[in-house]
Amino acid sequence: MDLTIFFSPVDESLYTDISSPSSFLKNISIYGDKMPDYKDSHIAIFGVEEERGSMRNTGTASAPDEIRKKLYTLKKGAGAYRIVDLGNLKPGLDLEETYTRISEVCRMLLESNVLPVIIGGSHDLDYGQYCGYETMDKLVSLLNVDAYLDLEDKEQGASNQHIHRILLHEPNFLFSYTHLAYQSYLIDPLSVSILEKLYFEAFRIGQMRTNMQEMEPTIRNADMLSFDVTAIRSADAPGNANAQPFGLTGEEACQICWYAGLNEKLSSLGFYEYNPELDDVHKKTASVVATMIWYFIDGYYHRKNEQNFRSNDFLKYSVSMPVDPEVITFYKSKLSEKWWMEVPYQNGRERYSRNRIVPCSYNDYQVAIRGEVPERYISALAKLI
Repeated sequence: MDLTIFFSPVDESLYTDISSPSSFLKNISIYGDKMPDYKDSHIAIFGVEEERGSMRNTGTASAPDEIRKKLYTLKKGAGAYRIVDLGNLKPGLDLEETYTRISEVCRMLLESNVLPVIIGGSHDLDYGQYCGYETMDKLVSLLNVDAYLDLEDKEQGASNQHIHRILLHEPNFLFSYTHLAYQSYLIDPLSVSILEKLYFEAFRIGQMRTNMQEMEPTIRNADMLSFDVTAIRSADAPGNANAQPFGLTGEEACQICWYAGLNEKLSSLGFYEYNPELDDVHKKTASVVATMIWYFIDGYYHRKNEQNFRSNDFLKYSVSMPVDPEVITFYKSKLSEKWWMEVPYQNGRERYSRNRIVPCSYNDYQVAIRGEVPERYISALAKLI
């Protein structure tokens, strides 16, 4: 695919004043005079100037370049960067064509083992991000961070229906859906019960804040992350028409992105709903999103390749249970001290084999030691049967 057909180069005015060799800009390859070779890169950033899916936050189409202004000036983090910025994807004649273009670019990058980072307009664009996995022949776990559930208010446009559309997409390759940081007073309780009946998970912001470390295994289980800036409180991210006084702090948002970067399963990431027209004079929201991207990338370059649970890098613990199941097997990494547990799948369900070892916490192991079945085990088993 000739990417120059679909992408516009990065505007030269965004980086002409950046000269520091330690800056983020000077350590990546961008689409300026020519399109960089993405096939040998680890991460590919691209913007999407599209806002037709939103009726409540018009102005998000100009988000990519404002984020770049802040990101490019940050200092390079750890690791040997192999990162490209492909520029901005040209919108289609209609929304459906834009979704198709996003999915095609994501598919192409994923097939080359390159991780797409989308800096885009409205939140509905994650439907295109999700469709990029359709030909990958694997079940996908989606993690969505948003103050709203986006399962209602049809009159508000595509940005309030995209999750419903993902859940109903055919062919169905969605294994699990997890929602973080919803705010109870903004959503219909019926929407939460619908997710629970489908054995999906939703965590309100109060649950997360009580123990953010317990969210790490949940984040570690995701293949795809969709982050709506609306989840961040208005004091830290005012550049959003739906910004709320309560929500994630900028630090908590960066923590989520750091965990996501460390997650070796995670293979795509999108940041949506930033509206520069509503930001403050210092473009504070753009700084927050740029820093979130920086932390994700830093986490990515601290990955420890913890995939082979039969290797000597793991300790295996078998816990005898007084109830069914008779034994629950746990694995602990000697490198990172992270925990996983093994959940059996039925014969004939081999397509679930990739998801049978589930990220968990030390607390789940302690629960099993007490003779109780961890909730994460029950939730994972419900998806596998």
